This record gives sequence, structure tokens and C-alpha cells, in this order.
Amino acid sequence: MTKKKDPNYIVKIEQAIQKKYGNEAVQNPKKFWNKEKEDDYLTQIEELAQKQNTIAEKTEKIEVDGFLISKKLLNRESNRKCPVCGIYSFDGRDDVYMNKFNCCHDCYIKWVEFREERWLSGWRPNEGE
Repeated sequence: MTKKKDPNYIVKIEQAIQKKYGNEAVQNPKKFWNKEKEDDYLTQIEELAQKQNTIAEKTEKIEVDGFLISKKLLNRESNRKCPVCGIYSFDGRDDVYMNKFNCCHDCYIKWVEFREERWLSGWRPNEGE
């Protein structure tokens, strides 16, 4: 018989599923649901939504001067531009001098080297120098 003509076709399928996977496979899921499970489920959904919002905020791109930049990068304090000469640097060695002397490596060599005390006391070169 074909499934269109057999009125017990669905029952036979359920019985086959029950035989293969067990009695719980054909039970209504609502039967095992209670208030405690509902509250736990809602809490999990809220936590998941918060995580997804956090990830979305971090991966969000913002246009700055015609370039798309991750919002996460803009939230961080960036010390990539030398306050003395104004040059933007990707050089790793500049990080050391930026942190210690607030200038790039080239400015360190030109203005700070052998004059650290004067530099740390606040002296900076004039714009014309």
C-alpha cells in the first residue's frame, strides 16, 4: 500500500521511530517541560543575546577618513603617532620609546638620547627645530 491510501501510515512511522530510537523520540516535548526549565532557557537566551551584541559591537566597522576601521580599534588608546614629529609609525621599536619617552625612535635618537633627564623634566624641541 502507498502512504496516501494507508490511514495508519503515520502511526507505523512513529512505531518504527520508537523501535529504533526509544520511547522518548516519539513523545511530545511539552511533556518534559516545566517552569524551572523555562526559566533556565530564558536565562540562556538572554546570555546568548548579550554575547552576540558584544561580538557585533566589536566587529562593527566605522568609516574614518574614507577607510573602514573596526570600532574595537577606535576604542583603544593608540600611541602610534609621534607627538614630537607627527609621523604615524607601524614600527615595533617605536612602541618602546612611545611608552617610555612619548616619542618615536627617530625623535629619541635626535632629541632624547644622552639627554634623558632634560627630556623627562619636560623639555621639548620647538616647532622650528
